[in-house]
This record gives sequence, structure tokens and C-alpha cells, in this order.
Amino acid sequence: MEEHKGLPVAGYLPQSNDKVATVNINKELEERVLRQIDKMCLDQSNDQRMVALARTNIQQSFMWLNRAVFQPSRINLPEDKVDA
Repeated sequence: MEEHKGLPVAGYLPQSNDKVATVNINKELEERVLRQIDKMCLDQSNDQRMVALARTNIQQSFMWLNRAVFQPSRINLPEDKVDA
């Protein structure tokens, strides 16, 4: 199984093709829902506060889903003691 290199961001590790495919599906689903929310923003008869909360919570939910797949880890900081 081919692995994709991790992002050049600390804490992100190489990922399998299956995991990348899963996150790409999630991203497409998220975009479809966000586009529906965009449409709802245009109708001022909708409670815009609720629409804004929906957008925030959808974005947060997909972030958690994708973190569940990629499982980024904590990192060491320069001031952390490293035992040799």
C-alpha cells in the first residue's frame, strides 16, 4: 500500500492512500454542505445567527472527522529535554 508523505507540518505523519481518499471524500461532502449554507445566507428570512452557528459546527465536525483519520500527534518543543 502506497503512503503519502506527511505534510511539512510538525505532527503530521505519512498517510495511506485509503486515508487520503477518506479525507478527500470528507472534504467534498463538507463543501457540498457549506454551499447549501451559503444559499441559506442569501435568504434573510432564515435566522442568520443559526445559519452562522451551523456553518461553524459543520466546519468543526469535519475537522474532527479528518483529525480522526490523520491522527496528528503532539510535538516536541526546542525547550523540551531530550535524553540522549
